[in-house]
Amino acid sequence: MSSSSAVTRGIRVSVDARFSSEHSAPERQHWFFLYTITIENTSDLTVQLLTRHWVITDGDGRVEEVRGPGVVGEQPVLMPGESFEYTSGCPLGTPLGRMVGTYQLVTPTGEGFDVEIAAFDLRGPYTVH
Repeated sequence: MSSSSAVTRGIRVSVDARFSSEHSAPERQHWFFLYTITIENTSDLTVQLLTRHWVITDGDGRVEEVRGPGVVGEQPVLMPGESFEYTSGCPLGTPLGRMVGTYQLVTPTGEGFDVEIAAFDLRGPYTVH
């Protein structure tokens, strides 16, 4: 299990990542990781998550960038004190990797800003990083 947490402008993003043996096939160079993210609005503004941007690096240093609207098909609106949690996954061709990223949020006045997703490790079983 790996975790990270970051706060940007009162928006806390916490991540817990774990190896998924049931979705992995190491004999075919396929490792799969699940990560659960909690986005908590500790600010006094209502915000909406519009887009995500991930930078995924595998154990061989290969980098993949992923951009898209929302998370798990949603663009949640978070009022002050509210949180949103979801679980998603990441396939890798190596048993080690790392993810880092940002969410783009917007306020009701139309002000957009990026929120940090602190780097977290993806580690298969019996790996040392």
